[in-house]
Amino acid sequence: MVAILDLGYGNVESVRLGFRRVGADPALVRDAKAVEEAEKLVVPGVGHAGYAMEKLEAHGLVDALKARRGPMLGICVGMQLFHEASDETDRPLLGLVPGTVRGLDPAPGRPVPHMGWTKIADVADDIGLAEGVQLYFAHSFACPVTDASAATADYGGPIAVALRRDNLWAAQFHPERSSTAGANFLKAFLAA
Repeated sequence: MVAILDLGYGNVESVRLGFRRVGADPALVRDAKAVEEAEKLVVPGVGHAGYAMEKLEAHGLVDALKARRGPMLGICVGMQLFHEASDETDRPLLGLVPGTVRGLDPAPGRPVPHMGWTKIADVADDIGLAEGVQLYFAHSFACPVTDASAATADYGGPIAVALRRDNLWAAQFHPERSSTAGANFLKAFLAA
């Protein structure tokens, strides 16, 4: 039912455990046919967007991900990859949603990387999250707020922390590390 891309980067086992906690038993996949056939697909993250795109290209997955019509969830760097570009790399990203991922600006009381629990706002009603809930983050780059945003947070200005558009779901936060709220998000994705 759920397949997780395992390309040698990211937090694959942590994400897999998060899905197991909510009753799913995800398979690990690495090829375009599995991307196409998966009922639900997860693109995990942690790491560098350029390196992640290099791995997707090396495994011939860019076109398969762009063509995918079934539910697909990007987590952390996975969410960033859904955008057109990133300040982190010269490589083009997947371009599934508009916008450029920008580096977070450090300030007193607002370190980069942003690591820890942060309150969210502007929450869409179909993603399993409540207004004001706290989620766990670990990132140095952030996605812009667009019409695809399904939740935001304030970290030196508004940033998108969840996306929901057509078959695409995404989380800048780590649902597998965000306690009950993160589990509710994963359950909502499974139910989509």
